[in-house]
Amino acid sequence: MIVLEQLKLLVNLARIDGEMASQERAYIINIGKAHGFPESSVETLFYSSHEAIIANELTPDQKFKYIFNLVQLMKLDERLYEEEIKFCANTAARLGYKPEVMFELMLKVKSADMSSDEITALQNLTAQYLK
Repeated sequence: MIVLEQLKLLVNLARIDGEMASQERAYIINIGKAHGFPESSVETLFYSSHEAIIANELTPDQKFKYIFNLVQLMKLDERLYEEEIKFCANTAARLGYKPEVMFELMLKVKSADMSSDEITALQNLTAQYLK
């Protein structure tokens, strides 16, 4: 259920500013569909906030995907809200990252598609911030 918990975190982030943009919905739906969740199942998550559960047994790769997807979603609407940044920073800390990881992510994560080489380089960089 790791992907389901990640989807719930993404929904919580998208709801922070009080408005879920269509591109945020599409982003979350695409992540769900990529992991075998039907679109209708993902859409049911949009109607409420969820308890922010982060599994203890996440691998470094899974931790990176969590935080990468959160930051990319946050940057998707090209407006950064203080509450969104705090949410991402709090989640990064709960994932075991040092606070400085947010600086790297904010600078390097793009709202548009990133190449696999860019993502791998960012993953290697952020691994240095895991406690």
